[in-house]
Amino acid sequence: MEIVYDSLLLIGAFGLFLFGMKMLSEALQKLAGNRMRTVLGNMVATPFKRVLTGFFVTAVIQSSSAITMMVVSFVNTGLMTLTQSIGVIMGANVGATITAWIIAAVGFHPSISLYDLSVMLVAIGFPLLMLKRRRNKSWGELIIGIALLCMGLAAMKAIAGAIETALPVLSFLADYTGMGYLSILLFAAVGALLTVMLQSSNVVMALSMVVCYYGWIPFDMAVAMIAGEHIGRTISANRAAKVANVQARRAARSHFILNFIGLAWVLALFYPAIRLLVWISVSLGCPSPFEAGTGGVFGSSVIGLAMFHTLFNVCNVCLLIGFTPLLVKAATWMVKNGSADDTGSSLKYIQRGMVSTAELLQEQAKREITCYAKHATKQFNRLRELFREINPDKFDELFRKIEHDEEKADRTEMEIAAYLNKISEGELSEKSSRRLQAMYKAISEIESVSDSNYDLARIMLRKKNLGVWFDQDLRDRINALFDLLEKAYAAMTDILNKNHDDHQAIIDRIYEYETQINAMRSQLKEEHVHNLEENKYKYITGVIYLDLVIECEKLGDYIVNVSETAMELNKV
Repeated sequence: MEIVYDSLLLIGAFGLFLFGMKMLSEALQKLAGNRMRTVLGNMVATPFKRVLTGFFVTAVIQSSSAITMMVVSFVNTGLMTLTQSIGVIMGANVGATITAWIIAAVGFHPSISLYDLSVMLVAIGFPLLMLKRRRNKSWGELIIGIALLCMGLAAMKAIAGAIETALPVLSFLADYTGMGYLSILLFAAVGALLTVMLQSSNVVMALSMVVCYYGWIPFDMAVAMIAGEHIGRTISANRAAKVANVQARRAARSHFILNFIGLAWVLALFYPAIRLLVWISVSLGCPSPFEAGTGGVFGSSVIGLAMFHTLFNVCNVCLLIGFTPLLVKAATWMVKNGSADDTGSSLKYIQRGMVSTAELLQEQAKREITCYAKHATKQFNRLRELFREINPDKFDELFRKIEHDEEKADRTEMEIAAYLNKISEGELSEKSSRRLQAMYKAISEIESVSDSNYDLARIMLRKKNLGVWFDQDLRDRINALFDLLEKAYAAMTDILNKNHDDHQAIIDRIYEYETQINAMRSQLKEEHVHNLEENKYKYITGVIYLDLVIECEKLGDYIVNVSETAMELNKV
């Protein structure tokens, strides 16, 4: 029973720490999400600035995994190239070391009571959670997240002595610390495995510091665990990227290559690296890191571990930043074109497995909506071909394609909506909530556009089946309507793509097209009545003709609705 009791204590401590880190990271992303999206979405050209960007964003967000997932997502949507992503990932690896220094300096400082600190932080954060303004709530979540993080670390330290005797696995590992390189490889594997299981390199870092601080494992074995977690943390991005496009999977694979090379050279130079860390500590007048838990915070083994974490990642960046083109080639060789699994999804940019940061991944949905609108434009182009086609077999083939386009449009709307629903499960900033509502409206209106295209195709099918023939005058009038609709489609796509700075001028142009379509519809309806009286064409011909005119006018209205929603989306 004692083993079960202490195991539950350990799991609870991990849970507090993990939940605190999650709450802290998500709150930071809510507070800085749109700014971070702008910073990452507008990458600069030089490798050094990319690394600096990755470092800065990770230091702010306090989650290298979230940044890596975001980078993979941006590569997936085409907002970032593979070369740019490697520089940002390098910087994210260095930015992740800030967390280790915070844990070492605050969590193990002899004059700081983590329990008292966490209680005081709850006293500050809880009132903010009660406020209505979302930004204040996000600040409250941030503070509560820090409090839970401190509480989890305090729990790990408090039950440290009991865990050693109660959990045989730790005693088992302690028995394998004296086998030279074999022990190093074993503890590196343990670090990687724990990171994969816990889905958090920060928890593995904190655990390594705790077990080293209390002398359960020597300093060099704790270093090996931290080296191993660098491989473990690449698994999440690679797993999520399985459903992404080729470039996104290459970005995730480059992260693995980068960290694997780092692990390889640090293991090859392991003992010289350990001697360097000891020399630095002694040169600064501090005790050796091998003297567990001694010398106050600045001489303890945890500072040595934080120092290793930083030096390892900085050296890895310095060694490999000049070989970025080779890393790109290696990732390209590992992930061939056309090697994607067939997921059966209609989506190009959205990968549901990659949703991790609601505030920062909305750009994926925006790009998908733009692609959805282009799909409707392509469907309309087929519709124009259908109107001109006189060969029955080719007509039927085109109609089936348009019908397939409609089915795909319905499926795409549902898949984007499901993705947006997942984003909306978390608390969003006020701006992101407005953006999300505009996206819901956009996909509904685009689906109406696709429906209208299909309705026009069905009218043409009815025309063919009834043997109705339009003379040149009727064809010219329908084509004039189609010309206006084609211009409206092009302007709608421009607004969604943000191809112009003056969106108001484009929407005004679309309004003008709509006015012309409405005027033409009214004129053609009047002419239709007159033509029937004059017996210029059969009654059934007039019915089909008028149905096409009315449906074209409806389609124009739907295009206006999409364009207005796109304007709304671009403003938030």
